[in-house]
Amino acid sequence: MSKRWNLLLKTATAFVLLATPMLTVATAAPLYAEDKVPDAQILADVQKSLDNKRFADVKASVKNGMVSLIGTVDLYATKQDAENRIHHKKGVVAVHNGITVQGGELSDTQLRDKLAEKLTYDRVGYGTTAFNSFTIGVQDGVVTLGGVAYGPNDKDSALSLVSHFTGVKDIVDNIDTAPLSPNDDRIRIEEARAIYGFPSLQRYAMDPAKPIRITVVSGNVTLTGVVDRQADKDTAGIRANGVPGVFGVTNNLQIATGDSKE
Repeated sequence: MSKRWNLLLKTATAFVLLATPMLTVATAAPLYAEDKVPDAQILADVQKSLDNKRFADVKASVKNGMVSLIGTVDLYATKQDAENRIHHKKGVVAVHNGITVQGGELSDTQLRDKLAEKLTYDRVGYGTTAFNSFTIGVQDGVVTLGGVAYGPNDKDSALSLVSHFTGVKDIVDNIDTAPLSPNDDRIRIEEARAIYGFPSLQRYAMDPAKPIRITVVSGNVTLTGVVDRQADKDTAGIRANGVPGVFGVTNNLQIATGDSKE
């Protein structure tokens, strides 16, 4: 775990080289007739890789090194795994993944709500929950994820969670990852202290389902999430603007339906 992660983990608890290798360009050697792998051999290797009950309804065919997959699976993650298992097989030129993910029993709205609940609690305990802000859209089982992730691990975890959820047929990944920045990390920590340390806002640090999300990119802060009343939104905005070094604050906090402005 990097110093960056350790720092944020300690902070979350408190408030409630490889050297770069030289770039080289490799040119593939020409494929001579005697080096070409027969389609029959490729197919045998592919079928061996897919010899698992999760791929029981998946069929493969090969033509001139092009592998085509058809059939059905239960999870989008399984569809991805089938393709990943054969991409680097000897002789495979490309993979056409025509596998269909079977639909679930949930409507698009129900699926979106379930995924939102799961993502809310994802990576709790790593100290970065409040610094991730994701958006979710679902149409005909196709899930579009957007927003900003604190780091690559947070983004990968969110994508993995959604890909393993029943009813997800495909994923459109529009998640941005916040750039590595010591100054942004400092702002995140001070924002968390300023917001969660204020008496009327401390309750939002108690349950991961109700955090005030703090996104910081190049010194610009965006607050998202749902608060109980207008006064909490206003207070969070004022506290956020008071942190030194912040260029600007966008307060996108929503007010819970039916709650007063008091």
